[in-house]
Amino acid sequence: MKDYFELQYVLTNRKIKEAGLTPLLGSILGLTAFVLLSEYFFHKIEFAKYLVILVCLSFQFRLSEKDRTDFLLSTYGDKLKNKIRVLENLIISTPFVFIIVYKSLFPEAIILLFCSIIIALFSFRTSLNFTIPTPFSKNPFEFTTGFRKTFLILPLAYALSVIAINVDNFNLGIFSILLMFLITLSYYSKPEEEFYVWVNVDTPKSFLMKKMMIATKNSTLLTIPISLGLLICYPAEYNLILLFFFIGILFLWAMVLAKYSAYPSEISLPEGIIIAFALSFPPLILLVIPYFYPKSIKNLRLILND
Repeated sequence: MKDYFELQYVLTNRKIKEAGLTPLLGSILGLTAFVLLSEYFFHKIEFAKYLVILVCLSFQFRLSEKDRTDFLLSTYGDKLKNKIRVLENLIISTPFVFIIVYKSLFPEAIILLFCSIIIALFSFRTSLNFTIPTPFSKNPFEFTTGFRKTFLILPLAYALSVIAINVDNFNLGIFSILLMFLITLSYYSKPEEEFYVWVNVDTPKSFLMKKMMIATKNSTLLTIPISLGLLICYPAEYNLILLFFFIGILFLWAMVLAKYSAYPSEISLPEGIIIAFALSFPPLILLVIPYFYPKSIKNLRLILND
């Protein structure tokens, strides 16, 4: 078991070094971004504690993917596999539990630890044997594949908006819009193969513009039921509803640009930290977009005709 965690430690440090940072500096920056982002959510969002728990559990569900746990089972055996998974989940939950305890939410911290241990003992299959229909076209692929991976989470955002209207909690309704945008941001975390960029006849500028406009259209399609519901029930707050919707679109554009500023590699630690700081202080997004744009153009010129 010790060799497994030593290997994970080496692999993590290697990814940080590939991002151009030392492991110590990368860890400090990542932890700082996590704390600032958590503080922002607890300061601005009434139901931040549920968001923190949800994010933590989503990471743990990924570690419980069946192919991964089957590999651990075949390599280490059932008993040791369970120990590894429990330790992994406890390590993942540590910063989240720390934040929750710091906010004096002790019952929530106990619940999170309990759920972390329970999830570690089970395996979950993330792929299904049938194709889930989507309201999006196959090209581009981000929303089609992302929708199918998160189709169990999407109803949560809609349910929160319904609850917000029923209990007359406008802030919860705004949170449901932000949650929907956070889900769509995850659709752009993985790069496609270079071939699928190369086959486009666009210039780098037109390619990015097309990606951003399609992202805007598809995210609007997902969020419009929530936004319309809030506009109908809270017409006096239309300016805030439209403001948060516009902020969500800006972050989606930034995520598209961040993806291609790191292309063909995945979004690395520096890009992630920049996005995290922008989330903690949204006006920074007006600087983040022009920062990522030229880097995206430069990378795409190596693949597309300009």
